[in-house]
Amino acid sequence: MTRKAVIAVFGAALAFFAGLSFTRSRHLREPVVPGPSVSRVARLGDYFKPLEGTVNDVNVYVLEGKEPGGTVLLLGGTHPEEPAGRLAAWIFAENAELAKGRIFVILTANRSASTATRLGGAYPPDFTIPTAWGGRKFRMGDRWSNPLDQWPDPEVYLHYPTRQELAYIDIRNLNRAFPGRPNGTLTEKTCYAITELIRREKVDIAIDFHEAELQYPVISTIVAHQKGADLAAAASMFISSIEGFSIGVENSPKALRGLSHREIGDATDAISLLLEAPEPFLDATRGRTNRELLLTGKDDFVVRAGKRGLLFEKIDEKGWPIDVRVGRHTSTVLQILEIWSGDNPEKAVIVSGVPRYTDVVRNGTGAYLKDPKTADQSKVFFE
Repeated sequence: MTRKAVIAVFGAALAFFAGLSFTRSRHLREPVVPGPSVSRVARLGDYFKPLEGTVNDVNVYVLEGKEPGGTVLLLGGTHPEEPAGRLAAWIFAENAELAKGRIFVILTANRSASTATRLGGAYPPDFTIPTAWGGRKFRMGDRWSNPLDQWPDPEVYLHYPTRQELAYIDIRNLNRAFPGRPNGTLTEKTCYAITELIRREKVDIAIDFHEAELQYPVISTIVAHQKGADLAAAASMFISSIEGFSIGVENSPKALRGLSHREIGDATDAISLLLEAPEPFLDATRGRTNRELLLTGKDDFVVRAGKRGLLFEKIDEKGWPIDVRVGRHTSTVLQILEIWSGDNPEKAVIVSGVPRYTDVVRNGTGAYLKDPKTADQSKVFFE
């Protein structure tokens, strides 16, 4: 009996401290200091009332230039376990200065997914980007919406409206639920709200930030809906010649449904693009899944897999640091906007103040994150 009591007490203690950790992670507040061109901060629920008050009623940062022009949507946090996308979006929200046009920035498209980590993945609950003033902590997140917010999963997930059969768990995957459904799950309603934003605000280009494991064939690329194929090809050509890194182009497959680059382009007038950067943290062959791997992108096991021809992207002892991945995203967006603005002067989106790839690699991501403690507290928002 004594032994059983000791085991029971020990188990209860483990459950208590684990629950405390989960609660802290779920409710971690991530500060945002809006940049000079942020004219207002809307909510995703403004575009679809049933989403109001839910975990996914997230902030929408609206950046406006002095002159009218085109409109762009940047989506970070579709998959929060791919942090470079969120950080790139953060840099735009806190630094971009617009001379012309508008940019809508969503930092955490699936906030529910940012409040949990992958079951059995041994992910860290959060990570810190070093800064000159001490560092900024971010939630790590998962690929799928938190089961606390959407459960149970069905035996079969039929995508709406195509009724294509997808993996059952992808009913909680924001990038398998576009264009969304107004009477669907939380994830589908979130996609529907984003699609409504694109329609109402007459978005010209929607760009979805992602990262992928090196064992995934769609990597280091721009995935483009057919409406944006020429724009993506031109961006790839200029990036590969002047930005210091190479990026390819993939056509959005018409046979695979639910993805932003396919459904946004089909359901709205916007050009839909998706950016993929390499993230060794996600590879199945990785070693210990910790904050160091997340930030440095260095892993001996992934390097060994590369030597055996098992990867679709190169890796060496330098790894794929977070600054490299973030810089790839910022430069890719800037090149897309420059090409778009040159070809469509009446719908130009002219941006300054955002660092390019070489700047982020040299100075670090933290150099472009603002200190919320020194900002006007009435203008600090939280994710």
